[in-house]
Amino acid sequence: MQGSSHLILGASGGIGSALARELAAQGARLMLGARRRAPLQELQASLPEGCTATCEVDATSFASVDSACQAALTTWGRLDGIACCVGSILLKPAHLTSEADWAATLAQNATTAFACVQAAGKHMKDGGSVVLFGSGAADIGLPNHEAIAAAKAAVEGLARAAAATYAGRGLRVNVVSPGLVRTPLAARLVSSPQALHASTALHAAGRIGEAEDVARMAAFLLDPRNAWITGAVLRVDGGLSRVRAKG
Repeated sequence: MQGSSHLILGASGGIGSALARELAAQGARLMLGARRRAPLQELQASLPEGCTATCEVDATSFASVDSACQAALTTWGRLDGIACCVGSILLKPAHLTSEADWAATLAQNATTAFACVQAAGKHMKDGGSVVLFGSGAADIGLPNHEAIAAAKAAVEGLARAAAATYAGRGLRVNVVSPGLVRTPLAARLVSSPQALHASTALHAAGRIGEAEDVARMAAFLLDPRNAWITGAVLRVDGGLSRVRAKG
């Protein structure tokens, strides 16, 4: 990864910042993107000097994501990977999900992913890697997850189609699909011992995830040494979607 250049959208979030630390430790150069500048500057100050730049970006806007890619190319002279760490969690049954809830969930999850793929198709002419994020909720039926499950299922379908479209130029598109991860976004889901116990019980590994668990897989997919992986959904979910622990 030494000397490679990557754009991380949602870089100030739990998984985005963990990925930034992982890539910086491997010698990558980073363009860190998020809606607000202050959290980006705080993250930047925690990373090795000279390996990062920042940009304000609205990842639900195709034009804004395109500009972030151009900023990475202008700053570093190349763009080897894009990670879309933007997302949301909406826990409501369908009959209580408003049209605004639905639109926001699609925008923050499916639209952001599509914007990244579109920008990669335009700017990464020499190949590289796009990493999107799914959810175990798209694999199994979890109550009150209708909107987020639908949005994340769309991300998986997008990745498979884009992987086929761009394989000829060496541009890979993959999905990391986590279970519940301890991040600021999920804080309210583990805010009490009872809630944490219930969430933990869904994961055969006996714990919920940490941001670093997911970031390591994203870094693996961005690494050009793993260029024979494309169109994959790699589940980093403590067994949530495929395994039931022995009672």
